Amino acid sequence: MFLPFPISRGAAGVLISALIGVLGSPSWAADPLTLVEAQRIAVGRSQQLRAQDALAVAAREQAVSAGQLPDPVLKLGIDNLPANGSERLSLTRDFMTQRRIGLVQELTRAEKRQLRAERFERNAEQVRAQRQLTQANVQRETALAWLDRYYAQASRELLAQQIEEARLQVQAADIGFRTAQGSQADVFAARVAVIALEDRLSEVDRQYRSAGLRLVRWVGVAAAERAPSGAPPWQSTPLQNKFADQHLQRHPDLQVISAEIDAAETQARLAQANKQSDWSIEASYAQRGPAFSNMLSIGVSIPLQSDSKNRQDRELAAALALVDEARARYEEAMRRHVAEVSGWLNDWQSGKERVARYRDALIPTAQQRVEAALTSYRAGKSDLVTTLTARRDVIDVRIQALILEQETARSWAQLNFLVPDQGIAAQAKDQP
Repeated sequence: MFLPFPISRGAAGVLISALIGVLGSPSWAADPLTLVEAQRIAVGRSQQLRAQDALAVAAREQAVSAGQLPDPVLKLGIDNLPANGSERLSLTRDFMTQRRIGLVQELTRAEKRQLRAERFERNAEQVRAQRQLTQANVQRETALAWLDRYYAQASRELLAQQIEEARLQVQAADIGFRTAQGSQADVFAARVAVIALEDRLSEVDRQYRSAGLRLVRWVGVAAAERAPSGAPPWQSTPLQNKFADQHLQRHPDLQVISAEIDAAETQARLAQANKQSDWSIEASYAQRGPAFSNMLSIGVSIPLQSDSKNRQDRELAAALALVDEARARYEEAMRRHVAEVSGWLNDWQSGKERVARYRDALIPTAQQRVEAALTSYRAGKSDLVTTLTARRDVIDVRIQALILEQETARSWAQLNFLVPDQGIAAQAKDQP
């Protein structure tokens, strides 16, 4: 976190502790923070995106400059100045002495200037593609931190409710023991259940604070203080029915490499154009003594490529090799992302099926077991330990369902935010 003033290590520790304290529990007073809003805040405050915008502007400015002719060269000089004798250092007495002024202009071929400008345009496209990749990463990482905090909060609420019920069970066990309707073992069992739930709540609180600290990285302290709200639409994703290799071509990472291929091809064409030399023309005017005529000179300079097979040809070969390298890297990245996305899609689809099974079958069955155990305990047919065990099991099932839904939602986030703004647009469409 950036601070506008230097602080000591001890003060920094106090600040971090205060930050953890602020993020330690949900802030119900502030407006809740939705996933879409968190991502918009993260994109808006990203300094890396601003830096890449500046790089793109710089590349476009360089493209304009590269398309121009080189600046002309002004040449000033004195030729044939006497060095000894009676006319030593005289500018006017020797007929060969002349004061000279001239201009030299390199005539870079239009094709070369266009290719040089195009090379910087390709650099600007690379930066724009890199910005898309950065934006997708910002949106995805923000979504993952927000999801972790959202599900930690949901687990916290579930455990808090169960703790209240468990404390009431302790009171009931105490009354039963005092009225000789229960045993002391029931009292201890109820108290152990409360302690175990409180310990689990402490672990969930740690996860909640940790997710909050990660969220601060993207949205800042003020937004991270707000409790996450609004169930994430993890049940659907644009890739669920139409995933294919061509859909990955919009992946920002592949767009970056594609821009690098274009830049390498432009550099190769420029290396090919450099095999033809650029001429320079020069004009100069020489002034001699009053008794002699002034002189006008015009000339042309032509570079001689005397060893083109070891210079220009080698430069072209190197540029073509870089094109091959970029293309091979693109193919490898495509394979990697196909495997990556296929894995996320598989995890997401499998997770959806398992979450449905938990909600439709496991949780209702575990709840029925609790009700049956409680009825049996009230009728004096079983002990309190059996009832508490059934209650603990249903809590475990509910927590496991939340963990599974969180993992499924994380896979959804990886899929949904491959391309910047695509997932946000889909979320906005799903919201009322």
